[in-house]
Order: sequence, then structure tokens, then C-alpha cells
Amino acid sequence: MTTATTIGALTGDYVIDTAHTQIGFVARHAMITKVRGQFDEFEGGVHLDGDDPSSSSAQVTIRTTSIQSHNATRDEHLRGSEFLDVANHPTITFTSSDVERVGDTTFAVTGDLTIRGVTRPVTVDFELTGAETDPWGNFRVGFEGRTTINRKDWGVSWNAALESGGVLISEKVTLELDIAIVRQRGDR
Repeated sequence: MTTATTIGALTGDYVIDTAHTQIGFVARHAMITKVRGQFDEFEGGVHLDGDDPSSSSAQVTIRTTSIQSHNATRDEHLRGSEFLDVANHPTITFTSSDVERVGDTTFAVTGDLTIRGVTRPVTVDFELTGAETDPWGNFRVGFEGRTTINRKDWGVSWNAALESGGVLISEKVTLELDIAIVRQRGDR
């Protein structure tokens, strides 16, 4: 963040810059390695209130068909009924219900995460990574966020037993968010 930018100066309405944002996930495979993936199609908006962060809000809609893990066979399995069931659940949504400032540039954003039609509360820890006006006059703000969920809480319970007694896919999935938002023209 530039030294001239204060948290209060961030107040405004923003849209997610999908070209510069990554919504990713990490899960253990065979309990020995991590598999990473991401969603390529999503949209959302953010209202930032720098003077009163608790009045801030965010909403995101992710198209489940856009899941990518760099393996076509695995991606089709993830889109199927044993995982995301994209035919019946074309979106994943998050709508914030509370924003708490926990440090100078850190925030806890709590909200409702809906996967496969199941809605449960989650808290995502975010760090403000910067704010800058780009060469085209757009004011941009960046955040990095992370949370770990148990996929079974959303009805994503398929697994396979391993010879050693473990399972093929971890129940815990870490969501990794690298978010760029652009302030709407006319705001501040």
C-alpha cells in the first residue's frame, strides 16, 4: 500500500477484477502430496468502509464448471455428482455477514459459503496487500485470504481407502484467495 493511502481512503464500491484474481484450493492426495486447483469463472463485488470496517461487505459467485486442477480426468471427476455436482449446483456463493479489523492491515471476514446447496458459515482471514491507481486511472486494492474447510460439511464426502489405512483425498481443503478489486468510477 502506498504511504499516502490510509485505510479510510479505501472506502467505496468495488468489483472483483477477474483477470487479476485467483480463487484457488489445496487438498492432500494420497496423504503424501498436495493437489492445487482454481476456479476460472467468477464475479463479485465488495463495499469497503475504511472508517468502519464492520460496515464493509463482500459477495462472490463462482461457476463450478470452471474448476481446473491441470488434469482433465480429475477435473471431470470434480465436476461430477461425487464432488461439486455441477449439473445440479452450477455455482458456489459467498456472502459476508461480518467484517472485523484484527490488525493494521488484517481482517476476519465471516459469511455464508454455499456449496452443493449447503450453506455454512466460514471465516476467511485477509491481509490488505496494497492499494494503487493504475496507469488508466483505476483505483485498485489487493487482498490475500485463506481459510480451511472440511468438505464433508458441504456434502462432498466421496473418498477411497488406501492400503495403508489412509484415504485418497483429505477432508480438509484450504481455500487460497488472491483478490484484486477495482473501485467503481464516481466512488470517492
